Amino acid sequence: MPFDFTAAMERLCRDLCARIDELSHIDMSRVAVGYRQARRRVTHGLQASLTPLRFEGGAEWGMIRRRRYACPRVVDRYGRECLYLLNFYLPRFFDHPFEERLTTVVHELWHIGPQMDGDLRRHEGRCYAHGPSQKGFDEQAARLGRRWLAGDPPPDLLTVLEASFADLLAEHGAVVGSRFATPKMAPLSGRAAG
Repeated sequence: MPFDFTAAMERLCRDLCARIDELSHIDMSRVAVGYRQARRRVTHGLQASLTPLRFEGGAEWGMIRRRRYACPRVVDRYGRECLYLLNFYLPRFFDHPFEERLTTVVHELWHIGPQMDGDLRRHEGRCYAHGPSQKGFDEQAARLGRRWLAGDPPPDLLTVLEASFADLLAEHGAVVGSRFATPKMAPLSGRAAG
């Protein structure tokens, strides 16, 4: 039977959100989890991405270069409209050690705004996504991940963090999961005044 990456990652993320207070605002039923094929088999590069599906403050439309745009609609495999799209780049994600994979997952979840309204967690300063230091953001994600591990999570949740891509293929024959097209902002008619 194929290894369902999406199901395994959804279970892991739900447990992280249930056990880490700083992530308890996240409703995973509103986060679409999928994967994308990494273009090249190299260890550097994007391992995961979180795409907010609303503008600042949860608005369904916003201004980009003086034009109004609407947020795209993304529906998960259960037919639910989602507020965020969480993608992992495979097999690259599996080419990293356990702790780095865990930090990557927590890092992306930590981006989800505290209002769970489709907007990112916004930090003060020029770089609102990571705050004054991406290194500090990553260190916070690593601390939260270690705290989760110290709580002795169920061992079956660790498979997606421990197994190699080759091991999963050897054992299951295939790795499957949800795939989502890149969401695109839709221009609304009319330009802003001024």
